[in-house]
Amino acid sequence: MNAGDVLRAKGNALYTVAPDSSLWSAVQTMTEFDIGSVVVMDHGRLAGMLTFREVFRALRANDGRVGKGMVREYMEPDPTIVQAQTDVNDLRRLMLDRRVRYIPVLDEKALAGVISFHDVARAVLEEQGYENRMLKDYIRDWPQSESVSG
Repeated sequence: MNAGDVLRAKGNALYTVAPDSSLWSAVQTMTEFDIGSVVVMDHGRLAGMLTFREVFRALRANDGRVGKGMVREYMEPDPTIVQAQTDVNDLRRLMLDRRVRYIPVLDEKALAGVISFHDVARAVLEEQGYENRMLKDYIRDWPQSESVSG
């Protein structure tokens, strides 16, 4: 399983904002769609990521208010990214090591979507469940005449 497989399993909804959008409008988008991040796009290219972590930093800097700041002021301008072919185990390690919960996925040079740590956990759990069912079915159909010891 790779990052592209995880993305296909979760769906391809992608929420973006411009760097010159207000932080408040980005927060409204995040709450309206119950998402933890938005991709910051500038003229068709990935310019950064805004997650609830950056929003909390803005709240702290503004005494608990979002203020009139722009996304550009608070976004992560150089987010960790992966290619669609990145193996899911490498993806999990990268997310843990860099402490990122959301990671953009590129297919070649085009943005294919964003994967959350939750998306990865769900995909791995579903894959393991499928493998477990297959193994149980295989064991259940084990021919009686064959010996395990050889």
